[in-house]
Amino acid sequence: MEAVKRFFSSPRFAVAGASNDANKFGYKLLAWYHQHSLPVTPLNPRSPQISLPSKDYATVASPSALPSPTQTSLSVVTPPAVSLSVLQEAHSVGIPAVWLQPGTFDDAVLQFARKHFEAVIAGDGGRGGEGWCVLVDGEAGLDAAGVQWGAQKL
Repeated sequence: MEAVKRFFSSPRFAVAGASNDANKFGYKLLAWYHQHSLPVTPLNPRSPQISLPSKDYATVASPSALPSPTQTSLSVVTPPAVSLSVLQEAHSVGIPAVWLQPGTFDDAVLQFARKHFEAVIAGDGGRGGEGWCVLVDGEAGLDAAGVQWGAQKL
């Protein structure tokens, strides 16, 4: 839980793999941050914006395009081959904490992440049966980190 506290202690958040497709986890994760009134930036190199019903978010193409990467925790929801390159760039710009959603990592991704970031949330644990997931474990993490959050409409 210490890694989760560190993750949520950042003043900013980003979602690598954000999507306009409401059926994809990249959309669901962005919506989760929005619904919890957290400052979030979607990363998507192919789409200039991600549209939620109540807000349009301008995207950035990669971690290096984030306005304050050293103050941003990064949720990753990309295939393992993409996740590794995202993490390499995230490390190069000083992102301190990453949350690798289920299905986004393999051994190489985990090894890189655990070597290069202050906090890594991934793998077994959490309340769900598939490992740590922001959608399942995020609210408990916010509470554990003492983050004040409010609910807002999607």
